[in-house]
Amino acid sequence: MVESRTPLRWRAWALQALLVLVVAALVYAAAANAAQKLAKQGIVAGFGFLGRGAGFDIGQHLIPYAAATATYLDAFWVGLLNTLLVSALAIGLATLIGFTLGIARRAPNVLARTLAATYVETIRNVPLLLQLLVWYVAVRKALPGPADPAHLGSGAFLSQRGLFLPRPDLSGWGWLVPGAVGVGILATLVLVRLRRRAVEAGRRPLPVLVPGIVLVVGSGPLVGIGLALAGHPVAIAWPARGPYDIEGGLAILPEFAALLIGLSVYSAAFIAEIVRAGLDSVARGQGEAAAALALSRGQALRLVILPQALRVIVPPLTSQYLNITKNSSLAVLIGYPDLVHVFMGTVLNQTNQAVEVVALTMAVYLTISLVTAFAMNRYNARVVGPAR
Repeated sequence: MVESRTPLRWRAWALQALLVLVVAALVYAAAANAAQKLAKQGIVAGFGFLGRGAGFDIGQHLIPYAAATATYLDAFWVGLLNTLLVSALAIGLATLIGFTLGIARRAPNVLARTLAATYVETIRNVPLLLQLLVWYVAVRKALPGPADPAHLGSGAFLSQRGLFLPRPDLSGWGWLVPGAVGVGILATLVLVRLRRRAVEAGRRPLPVLVPGIVLVVGSGPLVGIGLALAGHPVAIAWPARGPYDIEGGLAILPEFAALLIGLSVYSAAFIAEIVRAGLDSVARGQGEAAAALALSRGQALRLVILPQALRVIVPPLTSQYLNITKNSSLAVLIGYPDLVHVFMGTVLNQTNQAVEVVALTMAVYLTISLVTAFAMNRYNARVVGPAR
């Protein structure tokens, strides 16, 4: 039997090797043809253009960026970080809203179920592109004009040009404040793991919600107070009205806000349906058994129903997370400087390096999607548990 299978195995390897060679030849031919066409137009193929000066400004940047000294590579990093920022925040907000709506769709309260169903059926049937225009054009036009911004108190202003908030200076000793928040998040994750182990061992679970909120929310201000008492106060730049616009502080641009709200609201409708389907997949007897153990409705949902529903929720939830990242490329419509807007827009128009720019942009989105899918698959493996 083994000898009869050997020729088949070698034949399979030969066919696979032949397929790889054919694909490699096609890729090489396409690359050579593209390089020849670019050479005829006076365009040098390669990624050497990334080191040339960019010469254009970007409205929002998370790293130092100056138009006079920045290169195209710097512009690439700025666009990438802007994409990662809005995608990560949209994933978090959409998850929070979606889980709330999904649970509300199975609530015993008729009003809660009706409102959640109305939200889902309305939002998911309106194109995302149209919703972004509503948030950016219609909602922004309803805000006060730049000449008369709304004063929100404590040095905050709101106008059609954005939301202006106090900005702490995190240089020097100030980095300890976000560091403390990060430590608080890690400590909360440790509490969650300890709680899970206590439940698996049949012991009384540790409280997580209140200590987690205290650790995450309170750690930063406590460290800030400690730095002030130690003689290293964290400086705060307060926004103030200037002759033409608000000056100073932290500016949240309307393009960023519209994209974040649009992505979160739209994706939350799909996540809500995923959560509802996951909760419906749990047998009704599980809730009845939890009630027989004198668990409240909230405890039954948190400790019995939701952990079982996650087996069904996580796989399609991964697809929604990937869609959020890819849908963020619609930022080009409203002028938010994400990777597509900056790199495939301005950089491509200035350099004409179409092949390199498109290939690099596709590689970035592919990498982000693969990393997200890998992380969610690891989490799904933990949720499902060992194979039986």
